[in-house]
Amino acid sequence: MSEQTRPRAGSVALVTGAGSGIGAATARALARAGCRVVCTGRRLAPIERLAAEIGEAAVAVALDVTDPSSVDSLLARIPEPFREVEILVNNAGHDVGGRRPFHAGSAEQWASIVETNVTGLIRVTRALIEPMIARDRGHVVNLGSTSGVKPYATGSIYSATKHAVHGFSEALRLDYRGTGIRVTEILPGMVRTDFAATRLDDAQAADAFYDGFGRTLDPEDVAEMVVFAVSRPPHVVVSQLMVVPIDQG
Repeated sequence: MSEQTRPRAGSVALVTGAGSGIGAATARALARAGCRVVCTGRRLAPIERLAAEIGEAAVAVALDVTDPSSVDSLLARIPEPFREVEILVNNAGHDVGGRRPFHAGSAEQWASIVETNVTGLIRVTRALIEPMIARDRGHVVNLGSTSGVKPYATGSIYSATKHAVHGFSEALRLDYRGTGIRVTEILPGMVRTDFAATRLDDAQAADAFYDGFGRTLDPEDVAEMVVFAVSRPPHVVVSQLMVVPIDQG
């Protein structure tokens, strides 16, 4: 990777939902690209292991994006050398109870998905955007999904949340066009992670789900797209980047 295609040397990236899957792969990839990384997640143990694996370029900070007090105190809880966050990767999300018709889930289950995937993303972005504005430099990367532009049956709420991420990302980019703040939406197709196991609460069913799909993306494939987007020259914005496995229609 040339100097022209790297993030600014030593820039701080904060990744939500970094304990596993795409979030963990993204934290590793950003560290390899020369960033210092704040690994955040609800469960402290996985992000502490990840930060220890990455080494001195990473710290672990507990964060529940659905808890306003956790988000409000985020900056104060980040160690001072990592506090000037230049890259925010909004990755935290879930679909617990999904992959079934709308009437088969409760309103509480559906609201929980919205709270994490949409409201949580908004909270974290709002908490970190003002320092970016003050510095006139920053990059917000939102993990959307192909379901945010192409819904599927049994995914009414998850698709709705990713449509919201899609609209928010584009409007946010327009809010800050002409400034030093860039906004990117990454829209992955099917990625093989522990996401399906969490959704279905059944590891074997999750494996069967992925196996039945065919070839899928790996988390590292998506992480590389994040690094690509944040590595463009300052005048270039990758506004949307869709990446799908070769078998996906």
